[in-house]
Amino acid sequence: MNDTNGKVYFIGGGPGDPELLTLKAKRIIESADVIIYADSLVHPGVTDFAKPGADVYGSKRLTLDEIVELEITAARSGKIVARIQSGDPSIYGAVLEQMRILTDEGIDFEIIPGVSSAFAAAALLKTEFTVPDVAQTIIFTRLEGRVSMPEGEKLRDLASHGCTLVLFLSVTRMSRVVRELIAGGYVPETPVAVVYRVDWPEQQVIRGTLEDIAAKVKESGITLQALVMVGAAFDPNILNVEDARELATSHLYSSEYTHLYRRSKNFGKSEARPLGGANGGAS
Repeated sequence: MNDTNGKVYFIGGGPGDPELLTLKAKRIIESADVIIYADSLVHPGVTDFAKPGADVYGSKRLTLDEIVELEITAARSGKIVARIQSGDPSIYGAVLEQMRILTDEGIDFEIIPGVSSAFAAAALLKTEFTVPDVAQTIIFTRLEGRVSMPEGEKLRDLASHGCTLVLFLSVTRMSRVVRELIAGGYVPETPVAVVYRVDWPEQQVIRGTLEDIAAKVKESGITLQALVMVGAAFDPNILNVEDARELATSHLYSSEYTHLYRRSKNFGKSEARPLGGANGGAS
């Protein structure tokens, strides 16, 4: 790494609302000498935290070489660079190629995680991705297009699992999405929510099923920056039940379940005890 104090920070800018920045992300942005932000995806309010005199660049018209040149030049001058990505940098963030070049050039860098649009969308829909007895697995993926998919990762293959599915970068091809999902095993009645520009003033939610969602999306005119969320976890009636206490719930707070921090009401009777302390915990 270089012997200056310069450094590049890859910052998750969150889905839209600047208040969803982490405290660390805000602190780095406030101290940065150079800010490069994805201005087609990141809310401009995020750059309001920049200190006076900071150089601020939008990256939507820049090439990879131009972005990295800005980062390297600034870091070698001892400056702090905040490279702000949308959502979380680890999900379709296009940062790995930048980090490889910085590593090759001996430039120090760090990643600051952010709130993914997928998590903000689940919050907006007032649901969980993982619902007891409904879904315990989440797949984040995209429909194959100009970017090919690795072997075994085509949408039809992934659909065979029938779990919670979140599609990025796919809303322009909804008819094909529906065909692939149904061919892979989802039934036409599977709930779907399409969430457009979550946590932006113009956010929009379109609900339906695999049977009718393509027509609804076409009618809406949405062609970008939307998530396609598929599975029983997105049933709009998931909160409306006759007796919520009779439904399956997480073991974490169940009075019937013993874990590392609490004994069940039946502890020592007929209840099977967890094997080892670590297995009894939960996140």
